[in-house]
Amino acid sequence: MGFSPGISRCPALKRVIKAELSPRINAGASTKEAHAKQGRNFGELGSMKRYRAILLVLFVLFAIAAMSAQDWIRTGTGLGVEKVRLAVPDFKLVTTDTGTQNLSAIFNVTLWNDLQTAGIFDMVSKSFYPLAVPGAPQEVHLNDWSSPPPNASMLAFGNLGIQGGSLNVQGWLYDTKNPQSPQVLGKQYREPATDANARLIAHRFADEIILRLGGGIAGVAETKLYFVSNRSGSKEIWQMDYDGAGQKQLTHQGSIALSPHVSPDGTRVAYSGVTKEGWQILMYSLELGRPVSFQHFGGDNYSPAWSSDGQTIAFSSSRTGNTEIYSVSSTGGSARRLTESKGPDVSPTWNPKTNAQIAWVAGRTGLPQIYTMASDGTNVVRVTDQGYAVSPSWSPNGQFLAFAWIRHYGPGAPGASDIYVMDVASKQWAQLTHEEGRNDFPSWSPDGRHIVFQSSRTGRVQIYSMLADGSEVRQLTTAGENTQPNWSFK
Repeated sequence: MGFSPGISRCPALKRVIKAELSPRINAGASTKEAHAKQGRNFGELGSMKRYRAILLVLFVLFAIAAMSAQDWIRTGTGLGVEKVRLAVPDFKLVTTDTGTQNLSAIFNVTLWNDLQTAGIFDMVSKSFYPLAVPGAPQEVHLNDWSSPPPNASMLAFGNLGIQGGSLNVQGWLYDTKNPQSPQVLGKQYREPATDANARLIAHRFADEIILRLGGGIAGVAETKLYFVSNRSGSKEIWQMDYDGAGQKQLTHQGSIALSPHVSPDGTRVAYSGVTKEGWQILMYSLELGRPVSFQHFGGDNYSPAWSSDGQTIAFSSSRTGNTEIYSVSSTGGSARRLTESKGPDVSPTWNPKTNAQIAWVAGRTGLPQIYTMASDGTNVVRVTDQGYAVSPSWSPNGQFLAFAWIRHYGPGAPGASDIYVMDVASKQWAQLTHEEGRNDFPSWSPDGRHIVFQSSRTGRVQIYSMLADGSEVRQLTTAGENTQPNWSFK
């Protein structure tokens, strides 16, 4: 692609644009862990050896502060509460043919994985379960589950079978500590007997359990991820379930398609692709299963981002020469320019809680940094204060920004491209990945408990998910190279 004169004069920000188009940060930083700000302050105090008694007190205070720094992200994402100890025995078969057994295996594995991945449960090992597994309420003996060795506070159980070509599932959730009124949830499902529907029913039942036991926050088992993959020979937009299952190609550009971003209602994916007019914002209809028309603009246009009400799309454009942030109605119309500066402005993301703010990457001070502004372009605030910061993603509650950050950037500087989370109001941050390859393009789950991102930690760039505190990292893709993940709104 071409670069405007303003971009070509700024090599560091030129790499930001390339990161949009060739999704990786071209930063040759070494892989030594960057020190936290508190650690540097403590090191300075540590040089004052004559004040050993004072240092002992400071050490204790520092340890407390460090624990608080680790806890704030847990509290902010709903992970700070004690996990519910949950037992989930395999659902009992009411028909015993081979088809039922196959679907049962799919259902039971999916349900267990969904609940384990949720991040709010302490899953009781099946090796601790009683020999008699219930398939219906009358078969439950609460004391067998509430006492050691299972010592479960909640029990999810049920039965399934195939009848008339349909998979029938009954599921219950019981509070084992409340014998007077144990039932928390009871659900029945009936779908055509297919592998996909066995997974679908498991997802739905898992999300019901998560909703009841997770503070009223809906689960994400039925959500989708959209990403870029080169496995077909060119970079195209792909879709998969939140857990990596069901990966399928959507676009067939035959050239390059990048920066997918799904609409809040889940009907369209906006992305950037090469056309005869250069880079344009393109649209793919998930309902029709094909590309649909969207307004073209002058210059190169990329990194579209939907507002959470679905009314507006923010994007980067070089239509006036320099790359700036614009917004336009999702149905098309006149684009409104939001930024105007000497350095390029790229990678917009909306505050989904209010749609009143946009975070983006700007090169106003040389190296790319993350800024926020009001949705009309006013009230510009710099968020990061050092290094090389790109790829912001706003949390669903509007409190946090996840982004990729090389905190110490330059030849020989320590540190790598890692995923960080920052509280927007206080500027307090937490590092989630720790120098396992280059990590970039974080995207929040709609429940705010998970983040998906790309990483080169295994050599090739693949997509991973993790809890929003950086734990429970799971690899989701393996074929080809896969980048720029975007988590659906619901």
